[in-house]
Amino acid sequence: MLAVLMAGSAMAQTADEIIERSENNMKGKTSRGTYEMNVVTPEYSRNMKMEYWWDGEEDKALIKTIAPRKEEGNKWLKIGNEMWNYLKTTETTIKIPPSMMLQSWNGSDFTNDDLARESSLNDDYTHAIIAEEELNGAECWKIASTPKPDAAVVWGRLYTWVRKGDYLPSVTQYYDEKGKLVRYMVYSDFKTMDGRKIPATWTMYNKVKKGHRTEFIIEDVDFDAAIPERVFSFRELERGN
Repeated sequence: MLAVLMAGSAMAQTADEIIERSENNMKGKTSRGTYEMNVVTPEYSRNMKMEYWWDGEEDKALIKTIAPRKEEGNKWLKIGNEMWNYLKTTETTIKIPPSMMLQSWNGSDFTNDDLARESSLNDDYTHAIIAEEELNGAECWKIASTPKPDAAVVWGRLYTWVRKGDYLPSVTQYYDEKGKLVRYMVYSDFKTMDGRKIPATWTMYNKVKKGHRTEFIIEDVDFDAAIPERVFSFRELERGN
C-alpha cells in the first residue's frame, strides 16, 4: 500500500514542481564555492579556477578568477539581468552591453546571457512532462520547457531529464527557435557536498562548434550560508585581490 501511495504522489507532481525541486536541490537559497573550468577545443585547452558567491533570493552573483596567475583577480558581478566585468590588469570595469550578451563568457561554451539569466526556470518557461525514460542508468522524467510569451530568452525549447530517485538533472538539451539542437549539458560524478547530493561535474557540449566543450568541476560548496551584502557591491568587484 505504501508503494502505491508513493507512486501516486509522484504521478501527481507537476513538471513545474519537479523543476523547482531540482533547482532547489542544486542551488539552495544561497551558495558559495570553488570550481575548476576546463575549456576544450580541437586547437587548445584552457584551465581556470574560480570562486563564486550566489544569492538566489536577491538574484545576485560574484565570480572571481583565482588561477592561472595571469587572470587572477578578474571578476564578474551579476545583479538581476545585468552584468559587469572587472579586468585586474587594466583596473577597469565594463558593463556587458545587450549586444554582447550572446557572446562567449570567458572563452567558454556558455554565454554572458547564461550567467545574467540564471534565475529560476519557472520564471521564464512553462514545463510539461512528455516521457518517462531511463538515461545514464537512472529512471528520469523528460520535461519540455517552452518560453513564456513575454520572456526575453534565447532558447526556443529546452528538454531536461530529471532523475526520479533524487530530483537531480541528468541531461539538458538547448534548442534554438528553429528547432535546432545547439548544445547540451551532461551532469555526472554525483556526490554529497555540504550535506547535499549534487552532480560535481557539469559538461556543456557545443553542437555548433565541433569538438568544443566546457567542463565545470565543483571542488567545494557551502549551501544556505549567510553571504554579506557587500560581496555583491561594486567596491568588492573592483577590489584588487
